[in-house]
Amino acid sequence: MRSEVLPAAAAPAAGSDAAQTADAAPKSAPGSADQADAALAANGAPKSAPGSAEPDAAPAPASARSEASPASSATADEPGAGSEAVVDPPAGADSGTAAGGAPKSAPGSAEPEVDPVRSEVLPAASAPAAGPDAVTAGDAPKSAPGSAEPDAAPVTGGTSDEPGVDRKTAVFKALRPEAKADSRTAADAAPKSATGSAEPEASAPAAGSDAAQAAGSAPKSAPGSAESDAGPADEPGVDRKTAVLKALDSAPAGSEDGAATGGVDQPTAMLKLPPQPAELPAERTSKFVPLRADEVRAPAQPAGSPVVEAERTRQQPMPPLPPLDLLAELTNKPAPPETPTRTVVRRVKIWTPLLVLALIIFAVVQAVRPLPTPSLKLTANSAYTFEGDKPALPWPGEGQGFMAATGLGTVDSFGEQKAVPIGSVAKAMTAYVVLKDKPLKKGAQGPSITVDAKAEEDGGLDAQGESTLNTVKEGDKLTQHDALAALMIPSANNIARLLARWDTGGSEEEFVKKMNDTAAELGMKNTKYTDPSGLDATTVSSAEDQVKLGQELVEIEALMDITKLPEWTDPSGKTWRNYNTLVPYDGALGIKTGSTTKAGGNLLFAAHKMVGDTDQLIVGAILGQHQAPIIDTVNAASKEVMRATQDELDGATIVKKGQVVGEVDNGLGTKVPLVAVEDVKAVGWSGLTVKLELTDGAKSVPQSAAAGTHIGTLTVGEGKSQVEVAVALQSDLAEASFLDKLTRVG
Repeated sequence: MRSEVLPAAAAPAAGSDAAQTADAAPKSAPGSADQADAALAANGAPKSAPGSAEPDAAPAPASARSEASPASSATADEPGAGSEAVVDPPAGADSGTAAGGAPKSAPGSAEPEVDPVRSEVLPAASAPAAGPDAVTAGDAPKSAPGSAEPDAAPVTGGTSDEPGVDRKTAVFKALRPEAKADSRTAADAAPKSATGSAEPEASAPAAGSDAAQAAGSAPKSAPGSAESDAGPADEPGVDRKTAVLKALDSAPAGSEDGAATGGVDQPTAMLKLPPQPAELPAERTSKFVPLRADEVRAPAQPAGSPVVEAERTRQQPMPPLPPLDLLAELTNKPAPPETPTRTVVRRVKIWTPLLVLALIIFAVVQAVRPLPTPSLKLTANSAYTFEGDKPALPWPGEGQGFMAATGLGTVDSFGEQKAVPIGSVAKAMTAYVVLKDKPLKKGAQGPSITVDAKAEEDGGLDAQGESTLNTVKEGDKLTQHDALAALMIPSANNIARLLARWDTGGSEEEFVKKMNDTAAELGMKNTKYTDPSGLDATTVSSAEDQVKLGQELVEIEALMDITKLPEWTDPSGKTWRNYNTLVPYDGALGIKTGSTTKAGGNLLFAAHKMVGDTDQLIVGAILGQHQAPIIDTVNAASKEVMRATQDELDGATIVKKGQVVGEVDNGLGTKVPLVAVEDVKAVGWSGLTVKLELTDGAKSVPQSAAAGTHIGTLTVGEGKSQVEVAVALQSDLAEASFLDKLTRVG
């Protein structure tokens, strides 16, 4: 609480009952009861019994003293000026009675502490120069020996050890029981009264009442009493908060009272606060209450002692709390009770973002991963059967035979398909192995082959009935083409052995092994080769196995250009006839004849026929013809069978132009029909079933394309006789949409 002293009117010059001087104030004997009663009558401040702690006004703060300095500069001689307290008793009232009527505290009783109050004193007017009620500074009560006045400012001009105030000064004091250390310091610095007793301060009205008389009769404290601001910390406080305003003035030089204490220059006004409830010292300051009490607190370190490092805790870390409990602990809120609804809501909150994130990742992966390769699917019938019965070819009465159309299948056969000697027909496998290892292009001569001494020597075996090329000499050069011609037309055994050694680097046995391995690859189950020429009777095969080999040979154009020749001229200029008399008639392609005493007459032949736009190849073999002349017998039988087969070949339209034959599937659910761009005509014979196949033509199918784009090929048959027709999109093939990419599986 802040109080101010405002300027007040000067006291009347005369006619007041308060015209007593400060010297008339009674002095109390040390420790006497009369003195305590007199003090009560003077200012109403409660006095404690001898030995009890008496609360006193706390020393004024520095700010209060500095604010009071203007009042001290005013003198009683300044006319027209005066000081008036904020709270003034009515003029003419018996202020002394009011001031002195305060009850005394019982011995040993504790009075409540009061809050420190900041006071401020404004410049005060001096009392009138003359008048019967004027009060001089000498009327201030004297303190008993031993009392201490903590708030007394040092005075000058006195004659004793404790000089008085050199001018009029207004001081406002607020009791501060708690500031004990500061009070003792202030008390030590203040001038001493009498013998050290604490002097209570009281103020009286300035004029017009008996307050001057009451103020002038303030008693001195008993010896040994102490006020609260100078006493120990455990002394009881005052019973209520009291604010005292006191104006001090220095005593006249040489005055006994002024020399001792310094007198009061005029009556003072005392302000009192209403009673307040008692407060304990612990309640006057805010106290930090932690959320959790520390189990171990370090003891206070004495002042000046070295700082000791706190002992490290040996407590094991607690296991981590669940997220909700940890959050509740951090927010100082307990976890809510668990309910089924709360559990469901929490799980939804936790799993919903994870599910959304998983869906986003899934969508991105589906959108950027490679698209599946579009595929073609045949929707038309996969097979077509020609009308009529299966044909019956004119086979000879002995041996065995087999007839087939390349890419279509078997036309007919007769006899038991078993292994029999085949003679020089074995040279067909010799040519195939050489061309397989060292291919020859159509019209090319190929590399040169040097005739060795063995080839020249074997060439002289023609005298013993062998078929040989007896015009070659050691060191001669034969091209690969000429060597193959000598092998297939005059059927030279010495050239067959020379090619075997050339292909393997000198070993005929190794070459024979290659012949058998190749036969196994072609599925020739009844075939076994023992020499490159077939002269040995141990080289055996069947008609069916030789047709399998013949279907591979007709695919080699360079070889067919040789076998279809009716004759051939060697490098020496000698002409050799072809023993296959089927050529060059009726589209015959020749291949190879073979005849021995044990094998009889044998022939592997081929021919072709144009059926529509298709060049259809046929391959046949007849073995075991022993009727002489055996070579002519086999040629005649083969010719009859070949012509009959050519007559059986026919064409049929199995797919018309624009007909839907298939569809393209982009792998994401989009399918576009495919149509044939022209008629599909197949070659066959009565009773034959041909297969249709839709292929991509060894090209990748695009992800998107316009209508009419050629996407694949529809094929009928195999090999050189295979029929191929392009297919195209019936409508646009659109690129896959984002939804298609997102919903695809696999």
